[in-house]
Amino acid sequence: MSTVLHTPPQTPAPADDDLSALAARHGLSVSGARPSLPEYVRQLWARRHFITAFSTAKLTAQYSQAKLGQVWQVMTPLLNAAVYYFIFGVLLGTKHGVPDYIPFLVTGVFIWTFTQSSIMAGTRAISGNLGLVRALHFPRAALPISFCLQQLQQLMFSMGALVVILLCFGVPVRASWLLALPALFLQFTFNAGISMVMARMGAKTPDIAQLMPFVLRTWMYVSGVMWSIDKLAQKDGLPHVVKVALATNPAAVYIDLMRFALIDSFHASQLPAHVWPIAAGWAVFAGVGGFIYFWKAEETYGRG
Repeated sequence: MSTVLHTPPQTPAPADDDLSALAARHGLSVSGARPSLPEYVRQLWARRHFITAFSTAKLTAQYSQAKLGQVWQVMTPLLNAAVYYFIFGVLLGTKHGVPDYIPFLVTGVFIWTFTQSSIMAGTRAISGNLGLVRALHFPRAALPISFCLQQLQQLMFSMGALVVILLCFGVPVRASWLLALPALFLQFTFNAGISMVMARMGAKTPDIAQLMPFVLRTWMYVSGVMWSIDKLAQKDGLPHVVKVALATNPAAVYIDLMRFALIDSFHASQLPAHVWPIAAGWAVFAGVGGFIYFWKAEETYGRG
């Protein structure tokens, strides 16, 4: 007697399209999927308190192991300014022909440090916080923005020291000091945009963080931090395109706007033509472009 085994009919595996339709019908979505741009902005705004709290906590913890603590927030840029004064102002003579050179230099160092630190922190925003990125669901742009906000808070401490330096060197308080507020807003927007670009690049290639100090140091030397771009532009033999590139360099634009706002011996004639539209253009270009560039890779952060 033979036994006939009946094999049950094979059920074909559901197609991917069928699974997608089934998931959509029951309100399911891909985990970590990139939201639309308006929705992403809404989510980011809803977490604004987290962004400010995270930046404040990082700032407080930055020098928690140092005996002088938060004093280093002011001492670090002041020491940098002292080194640059000795090397460039004294040894190389860049202070000659520049009125109020020490306020000129300290303003340049503080404003440049804001941009430099924001970009460096943004480069490591994702790659240096993978535990947070993988553990919690939130718009990843909150990280580079919060690091830029941290650097802005640190700049506020430095600005207090800068005001003391200005007064000590006889620079009077003027109504033009109020121009520092829109200049800092535009610079913060620019810094945040570049930081988001670098955050996306750093998330994919962490080695970029090792390269950035060399790029930023080169950028600093052509941004008029320690010397006057206007004075250099008056020299013969310098190509016009180089003069324009130096004058419209975004870092130089924000530095010179702050010098114009705070230092009475720094006149409007030393600024490039249409300086405020240039500053606003750089802020919009970097801020909006950097935000969209970062958002497009939202669902890739923390994976791989």
